[in-house]
Amino acid sequence: MTIIMILLAVAGGATLSIQAAINGQLGSTVGVFKSAFLTFSVGALVTGLLIFFFEPKHALTLMDVPKWQLMGAMFGVPYIVIMVLAVQRIGAAVATVAVIFGQLSMSMLIDSFGWLGNAPIPFSMSRLGAIVCLGMALFFIYSSSKLKAAPAKKPQQQVAAGR
Repeated sequence: MTIIMILLAVAGGATLSIQAAINGQLGSTVGVFKSAFLTFSVGALVTGLLIFFFEPKHALTLMDVPKWQLMGAMFGVPYIVIMVLAVQRIGAAVATVAVIFGQLSMSMLIDSFGWLGNAPIPFSMSRLGAIVCLGMALFFIYSSSKLKAAPAKKPQQQVAAGR
């Protein structure tokens, strides 16, 4: 079951990268907030249908849970808006790895201290190694993006200078 959950999480990450690339293009065409609004509107509609048809009954409703747990819904808005802006400027790969770096760093703090009602998972050297490796991946992906972008501009500049 663990392998299935890991594979589903990887698939979820892949869909977030696709969403970021599409929303980056949409945001540059119609605007950042309209793109975010579409994402949340369609997401709310699809989720509402999933709740209606598939959600089993629970003892508690959204109004019965501790109110701080409802705040999680607000954290999707900055993510979508930031990704729409970032993908336009730095590309899908750099933006996605930067997001994953932020997710990994914060999730390790949450795990280490048992924040937000989660069971504590001790910080370890292997976890530190993962953060370092991902930081290096971010550096190399960003560096290679800059190198690829620079030669693409030079021929255009040479043509313009030759006119």
